[in-house]
Amino acid sequence: MTAAAGVIDEEVRRFAALGDEWWNPAGPMAALHRLNPTRLAWMRDAIARHFGRAAKGAEPPLAGLTLLDVGCGGGLVAEPLARMGADVLGLDPAAESIAVARAHAEATGARLAYRAGVVEDLVAEGARFDVVTALEVVEHVADLRAFVAAAAALVAPGGLILASTLNRTLKSFALAIVGAEYVLGWVAKGTHRWEQFVTPAELAAALEAAGCRETERRGMVYDLPRREWRLSSDVSVNYCMAARKG
Repeated sequence: MTAAAGVIDEEVRRFAALGDEWWNPAGPMAALHRLNPTRLAWMRDAIARHFGRAAKGAEPPLAGLTLLDVGCGGGLVAEPLARMGADVLGLDPAAESIAVARAHAEATGARLAYRAGVVEDLVAEGARFDVVTALEVVEHVADLRAFVAAAAALVAPGGLILASTLNRTLKSFALAIVGAEYVLGWVAKGTHRWEQFVTPAELAAALEAAGCRETERRGMVYDLPRREWRLSSDVSVNYCMAARKG
């Protein structure tokens, strides 16, 4: 495995230890299970718009597209994207998480590939994909610009890179750290480090430096009365961003 500037060993070990709990909607990944429908709908629509596809229709919206899901964990995003028709490769530095993802795909009949490794491995091989996704990943890397540059290098010219993460604001500290970890217990204490959160300006600058132009930015907010996530113009806590290569 090629050395990776973005990998933090402690972070990898934390997620590797989850095992089958990746797919437990009431377990330590419950927050991602709640967020997943909103993330997936946004990705489906963003990719469909970019490539001139119908987001909803008889044909799978992502059919014929190659897609790399970086930091795929147990496959919570990679597997549904494959069901949308994409030719998906899920990549994660934790071999334990990849084993869980493969086992779940086999059990459900999902057709996709998984690999234990880092983005630099694929860059060294000259790999290219129509779409590269990095969801809830950039806040866990050691070097944002180095990670984004490596991920962007894997996007084919004219392709799309999608990311979602947490903004570094006082509001995100109150909600994502104090609220989600210590009050509500949605995620395990210590899952996030506020100082590693990434502002939209920082992410957009890293993407631009890597040869990608931001095309879309949306916030994701939790609707407490309905107990569901929805897209919003408010990017003060959770947000997602799309950028075009070249």
